[in-house]
Amino acid sequence: MTPKKQITVMLVEDHPTVRKGLRALLNADGQFAVVGEAANGREAVALARKLRPEVILMDIAMPVLNGLQATRKIIAANPAARVIMLSAHSDDEYVESARVFGAVGYLEKQTSAGILAEAIRAVARGGTFFSPSIARRLLPDRRTPRTRDGRLKSRGPGLTARESAVLRLVTGGSANRQAAAILGISLKAVETHLGRLRGKLKIQESAGLVHWAIAAGDIENGVQLKIV
Repeated sequence: MTPKKQITVMLVEDHPTVRKGLRALLNADGQFAVVGEAANGREAVALARKLRPEVILMDIAMPVLNGLQATRKIIAANPAARVIMLSAHSDDEYVESARVFGAVGYLEKQTSAGILAEAIRAVARGGTFFSPSIARRLLPDRRTPRTRDGRLKSRGPGLTARESAVLRLVTGGSANRQAAAILGISLKAVETHLGRLRGKLKIQESAGLVHWAIAAGDIENGVQLKIV
């Protein structure tokens, strides 16, 4: 019997101990081949371009270049790349930002070996995978179109992916500073994007942005606005 082809995986995590643990779990399974490791986002972008692994396990909070920014760059260079985010944070805004930037999976760091393996197999087959606790909160995204490279298309009139991400975060309850930290951009950049959003949507009141996002299905009713 011909053995199954191994799925090539790259690990992106700034803590060596965590990388070592992930590698051990994947090696023990037998179906995965860890082809490379990176300690920050910048290393990940360069290594992904060189190795072109099938699946990338990506931490969000890293030095030099965070996981969201690295994911965007990797997918821009190779739309076939399949990125699963690994994070200690499972808040909705983190998950949604990861999806906007092109991730097709999101796992909490304390996930079991079985779920980790299931997630890698699922995304390698072209699907998506989220930790069970996260999946239960997600609305079916059949209404949410994607670009050919897997990133979420913006729902609004001419909104860029970054503007859509800012809109979802700030109307979903994140303060401007928190949105800036999640997206890895400056507070001034968030404020600039909000200004452009108001112009494109022809909405000047902050509450109006929330109502528009609710109507578009980007957020649920009942959120607390923190555009400050």
